[in-house]
Amino acid sequence: MLAITGTFLTIPSFALFILLLGPLGLGWPPVLFALVLYGLLPVVRNTITGLREVDPAVIESAQGMGLNRRQRLLRIELPLAWPVVITGVRVTTLVLLGIAAIGAVVNGPGYGEMIFTGLARVGTPVAVNMVLAGTLGVIVLAVLFDLIFYTVQRLTTSRGIR
Repeated sequence: MLAITGTFLTIPSFALFILLLGPLGLGWPPVLFALVLYGLLPVVRNTITGLREVDPAVIESAQGMGLNRRQRLLRIELPLAWPVVITGVRVTTLVLLGIAAIGAVVNGPGYGEMIFTGLARVGTPVAVNMVLAGTLGVIVLAVLFDLIFYTVQRLTTSRGIR
């Protein structure tokens, strides 16, 4: 699974957007599809890592208490792996914000449209302002999402494993 999701990240975003033009056309569909592909690896990798880091003695104790595989996963393993899993989601969100801006190359929505329009107007008085506005929009969103996920992580992680 890691090899498959890792392969997606080896494809440059511009190239993937262009490859997706044929089957998905212009607009948000190729951007959404590409973002899903790019977002898989950090989440999958961190989930696997978090689950592997759960102490085998804890899993054995849960098994000794009579918990079946599903109960152990939901009640013991996932809560203990949660800080690592949510970190993967956090990293994915920040990476995808940057890639989403590039999605404007195929008429995708977002701040990338302002950046590319500004770059197309280089030499005019509004070019720098448009590029800065788009770039600052992405930066502000990244900071806000990072703070939100940090807060979610703090609120949903048991004090004993922080």
